[in-house]
Amino acid sequence: MSKIGQSIRLIQELYVDSVDTDKLTEDAIRGMLDKLDPHSVYVNAEENKDELSALEGKFSGVGIQFNLLTDTLYVVQVIPGGPSEKAGLMPGDRILAVDGENIAGVKIKNSTVMHKLRGDKGTLVRLSVLRGKRIQDYVITRGDIPIHSREAAYIIPGTNIGYMRFSRFSLNTVEEFEEGINKLLSSGMQSLIIDLRYNGGGIMSAATEMASYFLPVGSKLLTVKNNRKPFFNEELRVEKRQKINLQRLPLIVLVNEYSASASEIFSGAIQDWDRGLIIGRRSFGKGLVQRPVPLSDGSSIRITVARYYTPSGRSIQKPYIKGNAQAYEEDIYARLKHGELMHADSIKFPDSLRYQTLRQNRSVYGGGGIMPDIFVPLDTTRFNSLEKELLNTASLIRVIPIYLDTERANLLKTYPKAAQFVDNYNLPNTLIDLLKKTAEENGVKWNKQLFAEREKEITTMLKAYIARSIYDEDTFYSLINQQDREYQEAIRILSAGNNQPSRP
Repeated sequence: MSKIGQSIRLIQELYVDSVDTDKLTEDAIRGMLDKLDPHSVYVNAEENKDELSALEGKFSGVGIQFNLLTDTLYVVQVIPGGPSEKAGLMPGDRILAVDGENIAGVKIKNSTVMHKLRGDKGTLVRLSVLRGKRIQDYVITRGDIPIHSREAAYIIPGTNIGYMRFSRFSLNTVEEFEEGINKLLSSGMQSLIIDLRYNGGGIMSAATEMASYFLPVGSKLLTVKNNRKPFFNEELRVEKRQKINLQRLPLIVLVNEYSASASEIFSGAIQDWDRGLIIGRRSFGKGLVQRPVPLSDGSSIRITVARYYTPSGRSIQKPYIKGNAQAYEEDIYARLKHGELMHADSIKFPDSLRYQTLRQNRSVYGGGGIMPDIFVPLDTTRFNSLEKELLNTASLIRVIPIYLDTERANLLKTYPKAAQFVDNYNLPNTLIDLLKKTAEENGVKWNKQLFAEREKEITTMLKAYIARSIYDEDTFYSLINQQDREYQEAIRILSAGNNQPSRP
């Protein structure tokens, strides 16, 4: 028996108080892994199930997006063709109870609500729903619900530029990418923005396959190395020409400090082959490969088995101190404090980390994420104090279902197509008055002058949230991105035809 097993047995038999040995075991495993690297982790059975669902791109449930605000569950969207839509649920509905158990007006976590709504395919769940002033019960048969990695795919209004946003890389990502590309090409797309900001990664092969659409057959995509176990070593190349040839499509990739792992694999391949421009801020810097190893109780250990290297040979893993996870997790804050998120010249790489791109021999650097070709600083002046309070109290979101209770049908009648809404809808003063009332009810001190300073930005956000509720995510992002610096810079560059990187 190992020392750990002996120790747990001694505690069980001799310790003065009762103990949770399962938790002790989990804590011991976590303690061991913490001494290795920041990405070798223990995942308990419940977390493991949720993570596998996200990577597989589906779970079984009722098919809604919701917000939990002031102990009230608001339906934001109903997934088309899903169980809730078939049962008759609508955006704006408030769910009061699940299977007779009250969830309104009580302290309840998002994760608790999700586990109540999810369940095995074919099982029934009864929801008590408030719509307007009427309460009605709905019995819903749970079914397979897709978890989409592609959040948006649309032609930017007034241009021939396509825009696609991905939140993760999952088993469904390449299929969703192809579907989005076909949609955009049929709408006249002549150049493309892929937005990987806040994309924390996922399945490595999804990133390499997506990159293969933009590169010739034979191009190196990634090298995986394990110095102790050579059987983990692998070199990935573009093996075949994809059905959709995008090798000449002008391309820009957006990244920021939260773009990690598979996002960095994709953007690193594009940058190393001088295939398109990377715009934004230095990415997270995760260059370690984990293999999930399942344990008997449904939990798993994700252990680092290799490092990966971009086509030019650079590792993008940022430095870490074994056993000091806190410093690693606070790296983004350290970048902000150091000024890196606002000033590109505050980032210094040693010459030992310099590599050359494979076509134009431009200098790129390893050792800490993907440094963009064009730096766009964090907009620290974007929100004034009123706007921050409206966001922090979720007042901008809370007001939408209240407004749409009476206006949804009229809006859909007046603007049956999303494009009509985007072009012609202007927020009425009654909605601003309702926002003021809602904000003050949530402890926000309304300031007329501060509102006037940011009226355009606040009203654009409100319009985007309305669009998300009555149309779709594409319309939401087409509106919310109007205020986005990186997005606007990418449009400017593609419109000018200057999307190819060049040597300084």
